[in-house]
Amino acid sequence: RLKALTEQQPVMLFMKGSPGAERCGFSRTIVGLLKEQGVPFGTFDILEDEEVRQGLKEFSKWPTYPQLYAKGKLIGGLDIIKELIEEDELKSSLGVGEPADLNTRLKALTEQQPVMLFMKGSPGAERCGFSRTIVGLLKEQGVPFGTFDILEDEEVRQGLKEFSKWPTYPQLYAKGKLIGGLDIIKELIEEDELKSSLGVGEPADLNTRLKALTE
Repeated sequence: RLKALTEQQPVMLFMKGSPGAERCGFSRTIVGLLKEQGVPFGTFDILEDEEVRQGLKEFSKWPTYPQLYAKGKLIGGLDIIKELIEEDELKSSLGVGEPADLNTRLKALTEQQPVMLFMKGSPGAERCGFSRTIVGLLKEQGVPFGTFDILEDEEVRQGLKEFSKWPTYPQLYAKGKLIGGLDIIKELIEEDELKSSLGVGEPADLNTRLKALTE
């Protein structure tokens, strides 16, 4: 049962109380640190289950709480977590924020909508001229698109350059596939190939438009 509990989520914190209702200072501190570091974690309140409270000390050979586990393996208590943060090794020790996880996240982001623009700022509040220009062009062309502000997420900003092998922003994706940056978009518009490249405005859409026009 203890093994199953420690593996309930990739990162599990056994603590006194629960996040927001911690019942000891150490638990409160560790919850704060994990949140600051952007680590997703599950929790178990050992005050609610005496058998687990006593059993886990024996199971982990660790006499105090809180205790943090990653993939069922004990990482340690508050002092260990503080050390790992200082050495910038917390996420790698927990196995979160690793390249595999980041790539999965980047893939999901690029496929979030059929056309996705990774830009600086957001439409109407662009934070660079190239982003402003590309937003204007896409709107002019009647292309529906989702956006992601790379200035809000440094991990995505750096990771996507590697993921896409494209060093600059903005970056436009269609169905998870990189189309390119501003210059490419301008070229596609000049050659009247933007919508076909993005997979929007295909014959099915044209038929809908013709039907609307004839009615």
